[in-house]
Amino acid sequence: MLPRTAKIALGAAALYLLSPVDLIPDLIPFLGYADDVLLAAIVVDGILNYVDRALVLKYWPGSAESLDRVARAARVLAAWVPRRLKARVFGPR
Repeated sequence: MLPRTAKIALGAAALYLLSPVDLIPDLIPFLGYADDVLLAAIVVDGILNYVDRALVLKYWPGSAESLDRVARAARVLAAWVPRRLKARVFGPR
């Protein structure tokens, strides 16, 4: 079963990404989508570090290799986000 913290993080991220209100307006080229991409990277990286890999693979629509590629990309992007901010999303494990 997916932990409650992960469900809350996924729901909050979905609401933010669907919301027309952003920290940086999407009308600004490149920077407008940067906050969306970083948020998605934080959530994906957090989910993959917080939830058992077998559970993620059970619901992952692609192959294990594609999950590994997404995980690497999310880890690289999430590295730009301060650790303290990431800890607020998922908390200490």
